[in-house]
Amino acid sequence: MPVSKPCHVNCIVPPHLLDKLLESEHDEVRQAAMNTLLTTTRLRGERGVRALFAGAVAPGNGRRTVFDCKHSTFLPGAEVAQVEDGPPSGDPSVTRAFDGLGKTRDFYRQVLRRDSLDDRGMRQDGYVHFGRKFNNAFWDGREMIFGDGDGRMFTDFTGSLDVIAHELTHAVTEFTAGLAYHNQSGALNESISDVFGSLVKQWSLNQPAEAADWLIGAEIFTPEVDADALRSMKNPGHAFDNALFGRDPQPDHMSRFVHLPDSEPGDFGGVHINSGIPNKAFYLTAIRIGGFAWQAPALIWYESLKASDVETQFQDFADTTYQKAGQLYGADSTEQLAVLAAWQEVGIQISGVPVGLARVRSLAADRSDGAGREDGLTALHQQIGALAAQVSGLAKEVSSLQGSK
Repeated sequence: MPVSKPCHVNCIVPPHLLDKLLESEHDEVRQAAMNTLLTTTRLRGERGVRALFAGAVAPGNGRRTVFDCKHSTFLPGAEVAQVEDGPPSGDPSVTRAFDGLGKTRDFYRQVLRRDSLDDRGMRQDGYVHFGRKFNNAFWDGREMIFGDGDGRMFTDFTGSLDVIAHELTHAVTEFTAGLAYHNQSGALNESISDVFGSLVKQWSLNQPAEAADWLIGAEIFTPEVDADALRSMKNPGHAFDNALFGRDPQPDHMSRFVHLPDSEPGDFGGVHINSGIPNKAFYLTAIRIGGFAWQAPALIWYESLKASDVETQFQDFADTTYQKAGQLYGADSTEQLAVLAAWQEVGIQISGVPVGLARVRSLAADRSDGAGREDGLTALHQQIGALAAQVSGLAKEVSSLQGSK
């Protein structure tokens, strides 16, 4: 089983947003941000130890247990609040966490035929009311942790299904590719969690790709914060733009890739920032294919994740999605052409597919009916014919020059 190295606590709120809160004019906002950052730093050390035992977790048929931390950060002291087949809890945070764990488990089981997070029935444990005014939610390598938010900037993190599914998907990534949490592999790690976080929400709402909002964490900001969400897969770089957080720094094209230090202050090379590029590629793929994004697009991305490894880069993953689309749905199928055009639009050319040929083929992916594919092939044949004519002309010229000697 591949394991990501170095090990990290995978938090939903990126450090650059918490850093901005340290500049707030309100003492309580600054203090909450500082406490969140300090607690997260401490947990990173514990995460390395927990990862050593992650594979030793006994199978449990995906059974859920939600614990109440009662505002402590000492997990062993948390109390059981709700269990599988047990009575419902009267605590809304417990209920939301329990339901979110279940919907994520059921999505992977019913849609992708995956038996819990590790594909071996791993039990799912969630901890709510973690700390005081803790502005984050995270997967620590063994369980899901939810803060209540500070009530001023952030609300209870159990309130967003895509956040819950995002964090649990970090576990799926650990047990498949084990994508290293830094630079491009780390940004891809974050993107995979955004993709399946959004898909779990779309699946639970029975939404087609065109009807989805493609937002991550739309519910966790308080009403006084002028922001749509933490991230937008449809429009990376446009999730927020306000005096408090500044402008959403996510790029949507390789030409705008953000180079940051591979360190904690640098978000380990911008893993929460550059994830906007593969996020956009998935969104474009889903829209071009049409229908439900949790069907063909999800399967292509899931199979590509399983075929990836620790240091897979954007180019590697793009190439794999193109290959998997061809294996699953056929060469030059609507699905494969959609993948090709999507990566091309974010500035990544599929290896082995010449740029000119990719452009011709992508014409078919921009059409919703069969005419697009036919027109694309016609244009390809015309281009090949023109090239053949040029070669023939050059051959005649060479022959003529040789004959004149």
